Amino acid sequence: MDLEYRPVSGAALALMREGHNHPDMVATLAEIVSDFGAGGVPPAPENTDGETEDIGGLEVTHRFVEAPGESESIRWHFVEAGEGPVLLLMHGIPQSWYMWQPILAELAKHFRCIAIDLKGYGQSDQGRGDYRHEGVAEQVVALLDVLDIDRFNLFSHDRGTVQADFVAAKHADRVIRWVRGSQHLIHFHPDLAPQELLFSDLETRGILQDPVKMFQWGYGRLCKHPIAKPGVVRAIQEFSRPGTGLAVERYFQSSTFRKDWIDRRTRLIPAWKAPMLILQGSDEPPMPVENYEGLEAYLPDAQVELVDGGHFYVEENPAGTLAKALPFLLAG
Repeated sequence: MDLEYRPVSGAALALMREGHNHPDMVATLAEIVSDFGAGGVPPAPENTDGETEDIGGLEVTHRFVEAPGESESIRWHFVEAGEGPVLLLMHGIPQSWYMWQPILAELAKHFRCIAIDLKGYGQSDQGRGDYRHEGVAEQVVALLDVLDIDRFNLFSHDRGTVQADFVAAKHADRVIRWVRGSQHLIHFHPDLAPQELLFSDLETRGILQDPVKMFQWGYGRLCKHPIAKPGVVRAIQEFSRPGTGLAVERYFQSSTFRKDWIDRRTRLIPAWKAPMLILQGSDEPPMPVENYEGLEAYLPDAQVELVDGGHFYVEENPAGTLAKALPFLLAG
């Protein structure tokens, strides 16, 4: 595969620069700032292993499990619900396991759902160690080994997909089916990844230490449809846990969007074997639909579906997400 950047259309570049700035989403974020005042949004309460929580009528169980890291033991947090084939859910930035809450009850009717907090996020370990996406992917697989899980389905989103790319390539025989969500794939251009500089530059990376500003930048600009206020508050609370911003920053110090793209094109895509649903929002500013046209030449067994929504379509449009993802997952 060539390593030339695909030119960005004027329409795609304009959407990336301007964002959606949905008035209801902007208003919700402003209300949250007003509600909590100068003290900011407090972190979500800490959970304990085996503790249950009701989320929209579904009882999930919080789990804390130690698994091998590079040279350390990693304490992972995840929630579990349902029975059946395993479905591993890998969230993106600036989220946590809670991003799956709007669709978890329906998924848990068919699968044993394991929604993890990625390393550095939520209540998973924030120790230094290895924050290369390839390294953390191996640590995720080590967690599955501790849980005695051999084969599993995958549903990934955003930066969780970058790690899932390595899981699906290096452990191809273990992945049953894969919903690959909201991430660059074949085509890329640096103009579509301004957050890389934002999260790594000395002058601007402080946004990761200010959860409300982080969500104003992310949810405020990248949502085509508004997300209900309680869900936004909980998402901010999860990202407000002490140390999260510093831990997440390590990912951007350990890799670049270009390196992720080169890894995919040179060694990961050829190794993928699992049936794949490439699931994108219909109006994602960083990832224009035009970049997902004509993928048959590279991934003949993959299919592309669009959910009416922006970058955070799982939360923006849960019903639309399930309508695309669930039939694919159940076909396995």
